[in-house]
Amino acid sequence: MKKTLIAAALSMLVASPAFAAESTDIVVVGSGGAGLSSAITATERGAKVIVLEKMAYFGGNSNRSEGGMNAAGTKQQIADGVTDDSPAIFYADTMKGGHNLNNPALLKTLTENAAGAEEWLLSLGAKFCHRMGRGGGQTKARGHGPCDGSPVGIELMRVLGERADKDHIDMRLNNRVTKIIMKNGKVAGVEVKTPKGMETINAKAVVLATGGFGANHKMVEKYRPELKGFSTTNHPGATGDGIVLAQQVGASLTDIEQIQIHPTVIKRNGALISESMRARGGFLLNKNGKRFTNELLTRDVVSANELKQPGGIAYLVVDDSIYKKNKMLRSYVSEGLMKKCDTVADVAKMIGADPKVVQASFDQYWKAYDNKKDDLFGRPEMVIRLDQAPFYVAEVTPGIHHTMGGVTIDPKAEVLNKAKKPIPGLFAAGEVTGGVHGGNRIGGNAVADIVTFGRISGNSAAAYVGK
Repeated sequence: MKKTLIAAALSMLVASPAFAAESTDIVVVGSGGAGLSSAITATERGAKVIVLEKMAYFGGNSNRSEGGMNAAGTKQQIADGVTDDSPAIFYADTMKGGHNLNNPALLKTLTENAAGAEEWLLSLGAKFCHRMGRGGGQTKARGHGPCDGSPVGIELMRVLGERADKDHIDMRLNNRVTKIIMKNGKVAGVEVKTPKGMETINAKAVVLATGGFGANHKMVEKYRPELKGFSTTNHPGATGDGIVLAQQVGASLTDIEQIQIHPTVIKRNGALISESMRARGGFLLNKNGKRFTNELLTRDVVSANELKQPGGIAYLVVDDSIYKKNKMLRSYVSEGLMKKCDTVADVAKMIGADPKVVQASFDQYWKAYDNKKDDLFGRPEMVIRLDQAPFYVAEVTPGIHHTMGGVTIDPKAEVLNKAKKPIPGLFAAGEVTGGVHGGNRIGGNAVADIVTFGRISGNSAAAYVGK
C-alpha cells in the first residue's frame, strides 16, 4: 500500500545515525507532519534539532492522511472561482462544527495562518491544487491536495521528508522518549530508549509532536467507555505518549474526552474511506437501500445517524465519473475496499436490498441534483449527478479516527501548566494538543493544524533558544 511505501521511502531518505552528540538546541518528539514542519522551521532559523521517532518508520498518522488541507483565501482557491471565502468564514464553520468548544484564540490562529502554511508547502515543492466540493460542515470549498486526487499525506510527507534531508536534520528511528528532564523549572532535555539502551539528550527546548491516542484502546475507553470495541483508523504508534510525558511535568489537558468517530471506515481492517468521496458527490444508503442523512453534515452527526441504521452500517456509493478523475478512489478499488457494480441493480444485489428501493433512492438523488434542492435531507451541494455507471460501493461503519483533546497550548504553541502558565522550553503541535478542534474535527483541518502549528512551534522553540 502507498501508506507503507511512503513510510519506507522516508526511512531510506533520512538515515538514522548513531548518537554522535548528547546535546542539542531542540528535541522534536515525533516525525509526522507537525514534527517535521517544526523541525524544518527551527533548523532554518539556525537551531540545532534532533527528531526522535519511536516507530521503525517516519510519518505517523500523517502517512495515512487522505482528504486534503483546508485553507481560506489561497491563490488556487481564488483561481478556481471560490472568491467569497475568508479566514472569518473558515473560523465560523469550524467553531460551529466543533460545537463551540474550540479555543477561540487557537482557532483564530489556525484559520488566519492556514493559507500561509499551504503556500509554504507549495514553496517546498508540494503539488497541491484546490479541490472543488465542500467537506462535511463547511460552507465553502476550501480543500487542497495533490492535483491527481491522491492522498494528501503521501505528498505532504514527501515534501517534508525531502526538505528535512536537504537541511541535514538529525532524525532517528526506534527512539522512544520516556521522560522530559526539568531543571530549575525549565526543560533541560529528554531521556530516550534507543536501540543501544537508555540515553540522555540535553536540550534547551522540547517540541511534542507525538500525535493523538486513537490506537490506545484502553485510553480511549477510559475517557469514552461507549467506544469499546470500535475499530480505529490510526497507525499503531498513536498511543498518547506525548500526553503522558507532558502530564508528568505538570501540563494541563484540554477536551481530553472529545474523541471523533468517522462514518466511513472498513470495519475488518480499520481502513478509512475519505470524506472527500462524499464531497465529490457520493451518497450513503442503509441495508434497506435508502438514503438516511445529509451526507455533508459533520462527521459526528453522520456517524450518529449511521449507527441508528440496521446493523450500524451503511454503503457509500460513488460513480465512474469520480473514479476516472480520482487516484485515491482507484486505489480503494484495487485494494478491495470498494466493489464495482455495473448497474443500479448490481448495487442493490451487493447491499442485499430490494432493487426497486435502491432505484428509487438513485432517482431521488438525481432529481435533487436536477432541481438543485434535496427535499429529503437538505444536502446543500451535489457537485455531480452520480449517474455514470459503473458504480463503486463500500460497506462502512463508524470507527475511531481523531482525538480532539490533549495538551493545553497557547497560540505560540507553548504548553501550559494547570495554572495556565507556559512551561518554559516545552512546546507542542498537532493531535497531541487540545483546543483547536473543540468537540468535532472538520475534515481537512488536521493537515492545516499540523502544518500551521508545527511551523509556529518551530518558530517559538527557536526563538526560545535564542535563534
